[in-house]
Amino acid sequence: MSNFFTSSIGKKFIMSITGLFLILFLCVHLTVNLLLLFGADAFNAGCEFMELPVIKVIEPILALGFIIHIIWASVLTLQNQKARPTKYALRNQSKNCTWASRNMYILGALVLAFLVLHICNFWLDFKFGDVANETVTQYELVSQKLAQPVYGIIYIIAAILLGLHLSHGFWSAFQTIGFSNQIWRKRLEYVAYFFAFVFAIGFSVIALRFLIFGA
Repeated sequence: MSNFFTSSIGKKFIMSITGLFLILFLCVHLTVNLLLLFGADAFNAGCEFMELPVIKVIEPILALGFIIHIIWASVLTLQNQKARPTKYALRNQSKNCTWASRNMYILGALVLAFLVLHICNFWLDFKFGDVANETVTQYELVSQKLAQPVYGIIYIIAAILLGLHLSHGFWSAFQTIGFSNQIWRKRLEYVAYFFAFVFAIGFSVIALRFLIFGA
């Protein structure tokens, strides 16, 4: 069993499982964030729900999932580069795979960079800053930040990059854990595009609301 987890297939399996787990988190995160569109009371109530003990237990598991996903993605990318020291011809590459599938690591790195920025701007403030000290509410902090043009635009770009990452990552994860025939692949590709569209548009709409109408 230990050999499995250290093998290339085992690492891909772990990365797939952690990736699907993170998608579940994104579903919850987007649902709560969409409450911003319904005003302060709705969003603050959603944030209170996220403070329930069961959610607090999940937080360190979520962090571990992110770390494992990033580490295995990095290891697999380096292994693939070493295994292919010379570049293949690119003439038929666009026909064989999508742009997102060829740039998954870059997309993931950009999403990670935004995640670090996002944690610094929101999570730390929620836990230790003005929100924790009850100087401002959760809604006031988020709405004011998203109303800033620079951060609002970065937020939208990150949402699009996340959608592109998921457009390949979702079905690829299921393929790794066994849904690898052509029938399931086509179905999962459609579901992947659906999730990619929902996350990209959903998060973007939130930022656009505050960019256009203000906090």
